[in-house]
Parts: sequence; structure tokens; C-alpha cells
Amino acid sequence: MKRFEPRAGFVVQAYRFALDPNVGQEQGFRSHCGAARAAFNWAVSWVTAVWWQRRAEQSYGIAEEQLTPWRPDSLPALRKAFNEVKHTDPRFAGWWADNSKEAYSTGLANAAAAFDNYRKSKQGVRAGRRMGRPRRKSKRGARLSCRFTTGAIRVEADRRHVTLPRLGTIRTHENTRKLQRRLAAGTARILSATVTFARGRWFVSFQVEVIRDARTPARTDTVVGVDLGVKHLAVLADNTGKITYVPNPGHYDNALARLRRLSRRVSRRQGPDRRTGRTPSRRWVKADAERNRVHHRVANLRTDALHKLTTKIRAEHHTVVVEDLNVAGMLSNRRLARKVADAGFGQIRRQIEYKGQWSGGATVKADRWYPSSKTCSDCGAVKAKLPLHVRVFNCEQCPLVMDRDANAARNLAALAAAVKTGTGVAGDQDAQASNPRGADRQTRATTRPRKRPGERAGGATPHQRTETGIFAEPKRSRSGDGMNLSG
Repeated sequence: MKRFEPRAGFVVQAYRFALDPNVGQEQGFRSHCGAARAAFNWAVSWVTAVWWQRRAEQSYGIAEEQLTPWRPDSLPALRKAFNEVKHTDPRFAGWWADNSKEAYSTGLANAAAAFDNYRKSKQGVRAGRRMGRPRRKSKRGARLSCRFTTGAIRVEADRRHVTLPRLGTIRTHENTRKLQRRLAAGTARILSATVTFARGRWFVSFQVEVIRDARTPARTDTVVGVDLGVKHLAVLADNTGKITYVPNPGHYDNALARLRRLSRRVSRRQGPDRRTGRTPSRRWVKADAERNRVHHRVANLRTDALHKLTTKIRAEHHTVVVEDLNVAGMLSNRRLARKVADAGFGQIRRQIEYKGQWSGGATVKADRWYPSSKTCSDCGAVKAKLPLHVRVFNCEQCPLVMDRDANAARNLAALAAAVKTGTGVAGDQDAQASNPRGADRQTRATTRPRKRPGERAGGATPHQRTETGIFAEPKRSRSGDGMNLSG
């Protein structure tokens, strides 16, 4: 799908506000979000039904040219098919007109994006973990969300109300002056609005094309290295030798005792049971809501602390060096998962990157295998091993003895100078630092053969397209227990 590109001098930014809807408006929110989920499920079923139909026809020995044609999964094709079906399909005919067309467009757009991500993942052109084929969303577990791109979308002049299509004017829980001032001055334009239920309340997020004033960091000639950790949330070391320790707030750990007490209270009361159809008691609902409020408060405190930290870093320093941490791998470690999740490592790097683009600063991402903790920041000697429990770096080649995290932060700050002088890659914004020690990677003597892009045993779903835009024909897998599709 084509990505929106802002005009020259503009950036795309989101403004999020909490809402205070009345009972009727909240019912409208849930109806629109349910319509988006229903449209998504229809699109997934409509496209995947042909996958299994073609597989069954092939098992009957039907010739290739006589098989059922593939159904397209692009957004225009899904919209056209849905508009033809909604008048006659009993699943939509009786109530589709009660919601805005944007609700159904939200579900269809999400389905088209899901199929596109699935195809690119199978082809090996999409970064990240492998994507599974799109599946239907459950009513109990689906996230309540609906996006509006057309119609009456505005922020009222009183700064306490917003207007959305078919939902009317809704009161906001907080003041909207930050956005309303820009809209009144003509320096911002609303592109879309998304209503979401999260952390126990409703929010509206405005996607805005806005002119951001050029901001110059307070210290334009400084480079800072940011080393993230659990004991200290971040250790900052700049090229002047100043080292700053940012303590880890530990919001979840501080609330853990209360959460355990409330969880015991919830477990002792009659909760819901899907197997027997038992409904929860009123005392269980009350106890569960009290526990959820604690979780929501922890999440809000974490979000606020991370934004303040990254904003301060970007306001003071021009060049920031961060590590490319394998956060997903850290979360798989049962001894560190809770601490790493509470710290929010992934959010810190993401916020530093996009806030650096707003301020005109540079971001250098160190290679994931760069030995920042094992390298001496004075003489450059590299240790072969440095266990995690050793918190003090003691160099064997020079008399340097200092905190492990501070030493790593100093190495990261020095890495930016190496990038700019040509020993690394180009020192432009979002530059990737080189790997000076390829031997530091942990490799196996024998590795499992990796499957070629687009090869997957047991899948009867098309995941690659030919040059003409039609799904490639399936081939039998090596194991013989399924279908394997390749372009």
C-alpha cells in the first residue's frame, strides 16, 4: 500500500486526547469498532475461502486452468466486493447502515494490510519476525479501534470537545489547546482520527500534518552515548567526559505487592467460565476493575517517564548514539523479562529516533554485536568474556577501573567520532555503525539449513505473486504432507 508523504516542511504527528463520552456515545463507539471487526473477518474469510477451495479441487485432479480463480486482496477490490455483498448478506443487511462507512473501511484496510504483510514476509522482503496468514478476530480479544478519514472531523473552538462523523460532538477529558492553536493558525491539518479503547477508557488520536518549528539542541557540539540497563535505566556519557546516571523508576516493581494482593482477591471470587457459560459475579467485576486500574496507572507512569527522558536527551544533545538491542530476545529470558519489559528499551530508541528528526539532530545506531561493554574506553582493549554479574570493568591492559555501564556509554559516544572520520559508515542521520569484532558473534558449529524465501511446508495459501499480479501456483512440499508455494 502506498504510504502518505507529507508536504515539504511538514511532518506527520499524532495528538491523543482522552474522551468522556456519555452512554449513547460509548454505545456508538462500540458499534463502530464492532463493525470494523466484522468487515475484517468478512475480508479474511472471503479471500482465504478460495485458497482451500483450490486445494480441494487439486486433490480431485481438476486441471490447472479449470481451478477457481484467485480472489484479489487489495483494498479497492475488497471495498468493491463488500459493497456488493452488504445489501444481501444476512450478516450485514440488517444493520450495516447504522454505522459510518469509515468503520467498514477500517476493517477492510486492516485486512488488506495483513495480506500484504503476510505476502512480503513469505517473500523475505519484510523485516522482523515471520508473519502468519491473517486470521479472524475474536469478539472477546480484539482491540476496539475505528479510524475516520472523511466527514466532519474537527476540534471545537472551546478546546473541550471534538466532532467525529456519525458520533457527533464528544467532550474531551483534557484540554485540546495544543492542537487547536495550530489549527487556528493554519500550521496544522487533520488527516484522520482514530477512536481507541485502551487502559480502561476511550481515546481519540488525530493524525496531523503540522509545521514544526526548527529547534536547535542546547549543546550542538556534543555527542552522547546512551547505554540502557536494568539497574540504571540509562547511563549517558558525552564527549566532554560527563557521565549521567538515570535511575530506573521501576514502576511495575513498586506496584507488584499491591497487584499480588488484588490478584489474590480476584482469584477468590466467582469469575467467568467460557466452558460452562458462567457469568462473573459483581464482586469479581469490581475486584478485576480495581486491579486493572493499577495496571493502567503503571503503564501511564512508564509512558510519561520515557517521553520526559527522551525529550530531555534530544533537547540537550545534537548527536545521540544508541544500541540496536535484541529486545525480543531479552524478553524470552525468564530472569530478565519482567525488568526489561518494565524499562521499555524499545520505546526509548524509537522515541530518540523520531524526536531527533524533529529537532534536526543525528542518530547513530551501534551494531547489535558491537562489544561496548567488553571494550576499554581508554586503551581500546577488548575482553574475551565479561559475565553479566560483573558490574565493574577492570581493564587488563591499562589501569582503568570504572562502572561497566559508564564504560559502555563512553564507547558508544566515541563510536560517533569513528563513524564521522570514516572508520565506520557514513556519519549521516540514522547511520549504522560498523562491527569491529565480527568474531564476537555467537555462532554454532553446525547450523540448521534455512528455508528459501517463500518456502513453507504444509501451507495451502498463496503467499507470492507473479509479475502479472496473480498468485503463484502451489507445489508439493518435500515432506509431502502439505502444499508449498513458490513464485
